[in-house]
Amino acid sequence: MATPLDFQRMLRGAALRVTRPRVAVLNAVHAHPHAGTDSILEAVRRDLPTVSHQAVYDVLRVLTVAGLVRRIEPPGSVARYESRVGDNHHHVVCRSCGRIVDVDCAVGEAPCLTASDDHGFSIDEAEVVYRGVCPDCSPASNS
Repeated sequence: MATPLDFQRMLRGAALRVTRPRVAVLNAVHAHPHAGTDSILEAVRRDLPTVSHQAVYDVLRVLTVAGLVRRIEPPGSVARYESRVGDNHHHVVCRSCGRIVDVDCAVGEAPCLTASDDHGFSIDEAEVVYRGVCPDCSPASNS
């Protein structure tokens, strides 16, 4: 598990000023993978009770632009944030409870999939969302 000192190093490495809200948000994202903004705000407020919702949104935006966190938007879900960056992995989402789990690259190296027609684009990332029912929600595990 990363420490506040690790988060400070990460911020400095990205040429960002180290602030208590930035460290707290990085800590929350690392501690709660695939959390939405409200969950991150709740976690941050345990350390910084007076931090505003807007401040957390602003920090998440800055950290995303800097490449320290990744924003994902699974269909039918709020935006979520994770600390696993730079590897173009995918996700599996439970249709019942909404649980999200990382899935390594489908085939080969990034962008993981080759488009049948790239329409002239230089593709550098692919996002795949697998859907199903997690073991906890599966009828077989509830018997």
